[in-house]
Amino acid sequence: MTRPLRRLATGSVFSVELESRPMTDPADLTVTIVDGYVDEPAHFGVPPYISTYPRFTAGALVDAGVSESNVVYHTIDELREDRQKWRDVADADLMIYIGGMTVPGKYVGGTPAEPDEVRELAWVAEGTALMGGPIRFGVGEENAGAQDMERKNLDYDFVAKGDIEAAAYDLVDSGLEGFGNRMRDNEELDRWAAKGAFVVEQHPNHPDHLICEMETSRGCAYRCSFCTEPLYGNPAFRTADSVVKEVENLYNRGARHFRLGRQADILAFGGDGEAPNPDALRRLYGGIREVAPDLGTLHLDNVNPITIVGWPEKSREALRIIAEHNTAGDTAAFGLESADPVVQEENNLNVSAEECFQAVKIVNEVAGWRPGDDPADAPTHGPDAADRLPKLLPGINLLHGLKGEREETFEHNKQFLQRVYDEGLMVRRINIRQVMAFDGTDMSDTGADIARDHKKLFQEYKQEVREEIDRPMLRRVAPPGTVLPNVHLEYHQDGRTFGRQLGTYPLLVGIPGELELGQTIDAAVVDHGYRSVTGIPFPMDLNEASMDELTAIPGIGRSTAGDIVVNRPYETPDEAPTKANLSKYVR
Repeated sequence: MTRPLRRLATGSVFSVELESRPMTDPADLTVTIVDGYVDEPAHFGVPPYISTYPRFTAGALVDAGVSESNVVYHTIDELREDRQKWRDVADADLMIYIGGMTVPGKYVGGTPAEPDEVRELAWVAEGTALMGGPIRFGVGEENAGAQDMERKNLDYDFVAKGDIEAAAYDLVDSGLEGFGNRMRDNEELDRWAAKGAFVVEQHPNHPDHLICEMETSRGCAYRCSFCTEPLYGNPAFRTADSVVKEVENLYNRGARHFRLGRQADILAFGGDGEAPNPDALRRLYGGIREVAPDLGTLHLDNVNPITIVGWPEKSREALRIIAEHNTAGDTAAFGLESADPVVQEENNLNVSAEECFQAVKIVNEVAGWRPGDDPADAPTHGPDAADRLPKLLPGINLLHGLKGEREETFEHNKQFLQRVYDEGLMVRRINIRQVMAFDGTDMSDTGADIARDHKKLFQEYKQEVREEIDRPMLRRVAPPGTVLPNVHLEYHQDGRTFGRQLGTYPLLVGIPGELELGQTIDAAVVDHGYRSVTGIPFPMDLNEASMDELTAIPGIGRSTAGDIVVNRPYETPDEAPTKANLSKYVR
């Protein structure tokens, strides 16, 4: 085979010196997989999530004959923090980079690789360099909205224009000579998903703070102008048995947190791509619970609201099954994108504002109950509701910079959100972002021009939504006293400790004081920001609580907190010198 020795810079062009040598046995190949993270409309991969791509790719390598022990996995954050690990990049016979952001986001658990870092990996690699994942759809100047995205090879020997896992398999099978761009089939996926589970053990967050993104299908039956998911074709569903087997293998490798996020619409699982199939969902969710009895998280992501309004009774049954098996705090993201009928028409959006509202209402009525409440009472909120997050609520995605956007568009969106709130319904979160325009989508002609032109209007509108809708909605969803189990403490800022639960769109929790990072605690909500809450350790020990923790409790000021501290210890909370209701926080 031919093996690249080094890349020689000649202006902006990189040439390769080649040396011929005998083909290496796949069992002797060393491979380093670098995870630069992915974020797609139906796929999370920024920590604490691990995407399907590195797992499927590792499984494909093993299936092609590479020894499990010869596969090294690193995240881009690991390489930033420890330059010694770049040796694994340089020395590997095959270095595989996986990444790509097709939706913009803000991240706490990791920082996606920037284009310059991706190039550096190719330059450092002395073996063959392969790049793949959604990065094949294009890259911009930065990982942000209002960007025009371009396809670039970033100086790699090979770029997988089909599936990276199929390219990896075929490249090894050819002796690193090349591959034909192709998509893997479900028979291959069944093997690769099961065989690649070992990679999770090499993730720096394993085992306690890692959530595995699970694919049930990919592709979409609809063709919205901006979305990259239709570039995968029509929906291609895995079987429930295949997904359950993968969960079992991951569970046996120590994984305890799972998110069925890799699909355009979980309700359509096992069906024709549009109508719900409750029986398939029962086999999927029931099977997962059987093979992973002590799982910590079972969440989902995408649900198409048009499915719910098109098949309301089947959808209600499917939603009941999900709420029976999932863990609390789950979110079904709805891609409304715009409540403006003009924008809907020009961008081939498949759900109207009225249809989306009806879908929001149905999810609330079926799954908006809290553990400890009667499901028949859903949606449950107010003073008599249980002190946990609801089982499953909708999330609303709004996208700006689409064709036909005008000043009235922003007003249409605000009116829709206000109606949801005024009707006493709940949504878990409202995601407002600006478009990224990719080749191959209808937005490629328009690009990000509209988003850039409306930047100031967008920022003002976004702030109004945060103040007028987000904060009061968050008070409804997670009122004071709501208990958030297993909050992982991640960083310090301004004298506070911030952490999140594992799951879909988890609440950011700010806790007074600088607690030890890396630990997991239960927290009780005491106050609300726009998209985050203030919490205190739960249950609170009045004899140990700090002044800052005490004053965070509603009804307790600095003076009362001082009196509580001075008069310690207490045998019961009733002995504390305060009229504040401590029963929600002290047990």
